[in-house]
Amino acid sequence: MATAAIFSSLRRRRSPSLEAFLAPVDLTDVALVQTLVSVSTELVSCFSGKSLFFQRKNSRSLIRKIEVFVVLLEYLRDSRAGSTLSPPTAVCFKELYLLLYRSKILLDCCVQSSKLWLLLQNHTISGHFHDLNQEISTLLDVFPLNDVELSEDVREQIDLMHKQSRKATLFIDKDEEDLRVRFFSFLDEFEKGKIPNMVDLRLFFVEGLGIKDAKSSRAEIEFLEEQIVSHEGDIEPTASVLNGFVAIARYCRFLLYGFEENEVELQIGNQKKLRKGLISQEIAETFITVPKDFCCPISLDLMRDPVIISTGQTYDRILISRWMEEGHCTCPKTGQMLMNTRLVPNRALRNLIVQWCAAHGIPYDPPENTDSSVEAFAAAMPSKAAIEANRATATLLIHKLASGSQRAQTVAARGIRLLAKTGRENRAFIAEAGAIPHLRNLLSSTNSVAQENSVTAILNLSIHDKNKSQIMDEKGCLGSIVGVLRFGLTTEARENAAATLFSLSAVHDYKKRIADEEGAVEALAGLLRAGTPRGKKDAVTALFNLSTHTENCLSMMEAGAVTALVGALGNEGVAEEAAGALALIVRQPIGAEAVGGEEMAVAGLIGMMRCGTPRGKENAVAALLELCRSGGTAATEKVLKAPALWGLLQSLLFTGTKRARRKAASLARVFQRRENYPLHFGGLGAGYAFAGNSAPSRDSSFVNEVSVPVSISVPVL
Repeated sequence: MATAAIFSSLRRRRSPSLEAFLAPVDLTDVALVQTLVSVSTELVSCFSGKSLFFQRKNSRSLIRKIEVFVVLLEYLRDSRAGSTLSPPTAVCFKELYLLLYRSKILLDCCVQSSKLWLLLQNHTISGHFHDLNQEISTLLDVFPLNDVELSEDVREQIDLMHKQSRKATLFIDKDEEDLRVRFFSFLDEFEKGKIPNMVDLRLFFVEGLGIKDAKSSRAEIEFLEEQIVSHEGDIEPTASVLNGFVAIARYCRFLLYGFEENEVELQIGNQKKLRKGLISQEIAETFITVPKDFCCPISLDLMRDPVIISTGQTYDRILISRWMEEGHCTCPKTGQMLMNTRLVPNRALRNLIVQWCAAHGIPYDPPENTDSSVEAFAAAMPSKAAIEANRATATLLIHKLASGSQRAQTVAARGIRLLAKTGRENRAFIAEAGAIPHLRNLLSSTNSVAQENSVTAILNLSIHDKNKSQIMDEKGCLGSIVGVLRFGLTTEARENAAATLFSLSAVHDYKKRIADEEGAVEALAGLLRAGTPRGKKDAVTALFNLSTHTENCLSMMEAGAVTALVGALGNEGVAEEAAGALALIVRQPIGAEAVGGEEMAVAGLIGMMRCGTPRGKENAVAALLELCRSGGTAATEKVLKAPALWGLLQSLLFTGTKRARRKAASLARVFQRRENYPLHFGGLGAGYAFAGNSAPSRDSSFVNEVSVPVSISVPVL
């Protein structure tokens, strides 16, 4: 039966109705006939007048058969011959009910799907029509015609349809098949490093498929992208091949239909792609959500060769090796000192990454020294065609960025933004081709759509490590990004500028440069105070990154970042990161003085210890501990007098995370040294709470005292 295949091919568009799975029950014979009349009549009225671009003959043949069933059912209804049905007839009519709904699903698929998708699925969909025809033939084989009183003309129509169904064979339209083969030939040409002739592409897309404008072309691309998102392994073509076809369609969208797109369409396109914020696990606007555990904490990209270091954290081999070669002796994520430089392959995680990539058709570039399990993944690698087609598209877009009209530049910037949203290869060659200087120029555009697309394109490009230096080294680029953050024409442009600063500040050497850029920290603080929820997340993570550089403390204080971070302690969505940033700032006496001077700082941190997440509690107790160590007697007294602190410390000592317990014990020791504040925890004594924590000195590195969510990632937009 065709049911499973039809549902599978249509699932990505919308779920089938329950009626497609269940035959009607508890209906009288009259009601069953009336229901069938209603369903079949609706089918005919909906589809008989529609001229489908593909599958014309198959769809017309199916509709004609349904029309014969309408004749049969209406006769039974009007003659009252259907008032009493024999049990075999009732069973057949219930099967007909399911068959009609499966027919509706298939016809809906042909009407609602894109032309390119129907072309690629030509064999499969033709097979679905043939399967339905066979079901009709089987149904008529067992249908008890002698049990039903029919007029001679109705019986003749049923007999004729029965004979035709028996003789029917699989029909694949030759013209449609020729088009499908032609489409694959374009894929082969790109695979060989050749760009197909423009005349041939125009004949195929414009004349062959009737795609006349940029809007229709974009709709085709978006539909194919949806298929990649929901692709299943048993559906042809594979996801990697689909990626190649998407790349070809995108190239032709700009080559054949130009760049003079309607500005309203551009704005609608942007609004359809609104993201959910920086901290969200979703990498917005990407086709696939990459599991956070598959991304390297350093680059935030999918890991190629995950390895475990002495602290138990996993990183991509090439990136953690570079980190160590640069002289670092701490874990980038936790800040803990490395006991050794040994890198242990995380084969279990790598195999999971390989399987996930294979299931989703994601490009995976394994290192040369990987084992055979990775080599077996080669078949799922993206074809060279996708890379070459995307490279050709980038060339077109950058040329238009350099010399096109304002509207054309706006369209090109959006094209770069979308092209850069997936794939390290795309981000690399877009930057190599010279896109960054032209995007920088658009940052100061008075056109809000152009500005938003350009800053988002730079954000997407910045995900690739090598591009960060190009962005920072481009004269005036950092200042322009900060300018968008301060005075951007749209909310999303300002938020994406903040996210770009977060991405760039992943490189330690850039943290100071960013903080020193006029208005940068002040604008981030303002966004944290008054931005949208996702804007606050973008701002707080950028401020956290900047606070990890000790020389930024003064500039953050002067720009009002400390006040904004203290205020953010009461916001559940950003409290963790705010507490983490404050814990870093108070390491310095001037920072501790500033935080201690904030009226709500201690109360906010105490509140997080009471109601925060496990990581939030870690960061809060770490901040209070450092406030006491660096803030002097006044700060210590202020913390000491906080209501309910002792009970919260006791709770953390027994129920907190390992790091939270350590911080709570250290904070308890600080108070124990003050003779007027002895500690008694439920009669257990301080010795119980402090067991194994006798070392009074603070750690040499403090980043390990601050916990940030591993889900922090730079989004691709």
